[in-house]
Amino acid sequence: MAANSNGQKAEASAKKLRTRPLAASVILIGGLALLAFSMALSISIGAKDIGLSVVWDAIWHFNRDLTDHQIIRSLRMPRTIACMLTGAAFAVAGSVMQGMTRNPLADPGLLGINAGAGFMLAVCFAFIPHLLFGQLIWMSFAGAAGATALIYGLGSLSRGGLTPVRLALAGSAVSALLLAISEGIALKYRIGQSLDFWLFGGAAGVRWAQVDVIQWWIGGGLLAAFMLARYITLLSLGEETAAGIGVRVGLIKLIGAVIILILAGASVSVVGFVSFLGLMVPHITRYLVGVSYRWIVPCSAILGALLFVLADLGARMVRPGTETPVGALIAIIGVPFLLYLARREGREL
Repeated sequence: MAANSNGQKAEASAKKLRTRPLAASVILIGGLALLAFSMALSISIGAKDIGLSVVWDAIWHFNRDLTDHQIIRSLRMPRTIACMLTGAAFAVAGSVMQGMTRNPLADPGLLGINAGAGFMLAVCFAFIPHLLFGQLIWMSFAGAAGATALIYGLGSLSRGGLTPVRLALAGSAVSALLLAISEGIALKYRIGQSLDFWLFGGAAGVRWAQVDVIQWWIGGGLLAAFMLARYITLLSLGEETAAGIGVRVGLIKLIGAVIILILAGASVSVVGFVSFLGLMVPHITRYLVGVSYRWIVPCSAILGALLFVLADLGARMVRPGTETPVGALIAIIGVPFLLYLARREGREL
């Protein structure tokens, strides 16, 4: 009887889900078009501005004898593609976290997952500097998993349970600790130059070799998240409700955790420490398309990719000729957004 009651409640709740398929379709189609234009614009703008027509020729009619074509193919295309992939990855990781945990403050950067991945990169640069990039990604995954276990362990020790704000505080504390240790390692072993790109966040040094590796990890993680979206919607209604209609809650949460670690770990290994993107984009997407994750996940991927490409473009335009950290630009928007969410939850930080 209890199972039937839970099942009926789940079905009733599912019917009440507010979805806006028209808005989602507009975001998917219009967002893809705007993303393509933004990527072309990002490739064309830099220390030397290159016309969009030249960008088109370099992509479809590459001539290795032309310097502009070499710049586009060797430097700017891998950077822009990396921003697109990692932006989508951070946003989808955040949406999966928020849906599974029902925690509006969930974000891979805010909860310390990114810092854990970066800490392992610092260890590798200091003690095993000859690792290939494909091997570094595995270390990044291990660091992200270790930080996640530590944060949930600390958060669950607090009296009153693991509330969203307590989890965010535990994540912030662990993040600060791992960042401090990473900086200490950098000073001790003189690897600051190698870690700068990660500590401040950015894609300036990305090359094709890195893109060739992360495209499979991030692509697989995004595909798995799309396939899991229906179950995330049910989990967002409550674990008891989801279990009442036959959802294997433990298995779904385990798969979701693996997806988050893959998306966050692969992204950090390339563009470094970027917070708040995974926090903001899912909330904006949910406001636009409703609460069904079958729309939230793909739309978050598009909007996250678009935001990161534009942020990277803005980082080059703030002070032409120099690189402003992309993570800092996103944080300028993200910190007020976090404070707004914390206040809306009615709790004190």
